[in-house]
Amino acid sequence: MTRRELRVPVRYYLRLADVLARRGVDIAQVIRELGLPASLLTEADATLKFTDVEKLIERLNALSGRSDLGFDLGQLLSVGTHSFVGFGMLSSPNLERALSFVARYFRLVMPSFRLRYHGGADFAELHFTPTVAMGRTCLAFHLETIAMAALRDVRDMAGERTPHCRIFLSVPEPAHLPRYGELRGVEVQFGTERVPGVRLRFDADLRAYPLVMADPNALKVAEERCRTLVAQVAGVRQFKEWVTMTLREVGEGLPSLAELAGMLNISTRTLNRYLEREGTSFRELSGRIQYELACERLAAGGMTVTEVAYSLGFADPANFTRAFRERAHCSPREYRQRTLQQDR
Repeated sequence: MTRRELRVPVRYYLRLADVLARRGVDIAQVIRELGLPASLLTEADATLKFTDVEKLIERLNALSGRSDLGFDLGQLLSVGTHSFVGFGMLSSPNLERALSFVARYFRLVMPSFRLRYHGGADFAELHFTPTVAMGRTCLAFHLETIAMAALRDVRDMAGERTPHCRIFLSVPEPAHLPRYGELRGVEVQFGTERVPGVRLRFDADLRAYPLVMADPNALKVAEERCRTLVAQVAGVRQFKEWVTMTLREVGEGLPSLAELAGMLNISTRTLNRYLEREGTSFRELSGRIQYELACERLAAGGMTVTEVAYSLGFADPANFTRAFRERAHCSPREYRQRTLQQDR
């Protein structure tokens, strides 16, 4: 079976029109020159193949003579630009729940990237990683866009109480590095990540940031709509891929089989049957993802072993240690110590 190429919303890239116009670049003309459909400019939900996105970014960078288009685009994107996902974020009771919501449905915002969120009593972290291969220019553009957009989202929702933020990008320092000095209350480091991606770490308990537009009924409507859209994006043909993606994106405690089946409006028995046809099971997938997330969080060093256990949905840290030892053949603490020694 031929794999369908990833498609992404074009509405975000079109927000660059005014920035480019000041540089004498007409984005509509560039779209036509690349042989892309004119409907991209008029249809609200228009999507573009990611390979065409890469061509578009390369062309816009060349014509504008700028390296900071991603930086500019990210600052233009507010929570409201995220459609139903943004609606759900704004309707959440607090900032922590809002970021958990966008992490759960980030594929509807930017399908080419995955978002994981986790936090504790004195920190919160957003970790974005690409889900498709892309060139260096395209990667740098998207990482800067995502970093600036995420920072604006938090600032828009937190207001004057916005906590201190540290941003870690995997790409090298850009030519426009001085622009990052304009950001108040933000530290930025480049070339720090071992894998492509960007992390934003806030030094605060985001549960203590209530949102002024919190509305349980509106949140329920947004949740139902996003679940429907996610099910459509999943294609209902490659369930293993979709379940794996969803387990990784949630971040804080893995969803149950019943919750995943509910997102697709099918029974748990039906979802299990589909997974078995693809040579796997929910138990196998959840166990593997849980172990991978545990390794990542232990290696990062920002959480205690107990915090890692709770973040993965374990009610008892002893059960987490036992499950981890079965896969890694060592305890979580031993794994962390070994990882730190290898990094020295």
